[in-house]
Amino acid sequence: MSRDHVREAFRRECEALTAALSGLSTADWDAPTRCTPWSVRDLLGHVCVVLDWLPGMLAAPAPDRVEVCAAQYYRPGDRFSQQGNQTRVEAARKRGAAPAQGTNGVEDFTATWRRVDRLCRAQPAGRTVRTRHGDAMLLSDFLLTRVVEVAVHGLDLADALGHEPWLTASAGDALQDLLLGPEQRTAPAALGWSRPHFVRLATGRAPLTVTEATQIEQLGIHWLTLG
Repeated sequence: MSRDHVREAFRRECEALTAALSGLSTADWDAPTRCTPWSVRDLLGHVCVVLDWLPGMLAAPAPDRVEVCAAQYYRPGDRFSQQGNQTRVEAARKRGAAPAQGTNGVEDFTATWRRVDRLCRAQPAGRTVRTRHGDAMLLSDFLLTRVVEVAVHGLDLADALGHEPWLTASAGDALQDLLLGPEQRTAPAALGWSRPHFVRLATGRAPLTVTEATQIEQLGIHWLTLG
């Protein structure tokens, strides 16, 4: 997927999440999510945290060469250790409890993603970045991982709130291309799976039946390690 398509997917999915979470009640913000132990407030805080890495990455020197692609970024390792997961939990709760000064959770998220979008659009083609884990990546590939974070956690938030999923077509295409390759873009629909259902199956958010497990393996899925 081209960098322009990735940037468009990021912007559209962030806009959809912003609209969906506007006007939530206190009870909504406190609702539990499947991402235990996070509430809706905490989970949005996590999304803000992982987007907020980008400005610092762009301010740092660019690596000379690419070492990791988007799919390889989600590989098993220390980043998903018990300590790494605990660090994520604490950072999300801190951000959710105290968003940027003078804002609520939605305003904090909106300001965060718009800043990321603006900075990314100002970068030249082929721009490389180094992640906090030390991975040297194309900026477009790292931004694709942020599409994953916003879209997949968007499904978590929709399910926690009892809302219909708001997964956008552009983000859905980006996820399917990452998980299956662009040549398989129509395959889930041919199996009768909606885009949200496929993403839930492919990211462990819905149990696989025996038939579904066989079908998804036959599609040649690239499983992602998600914290």
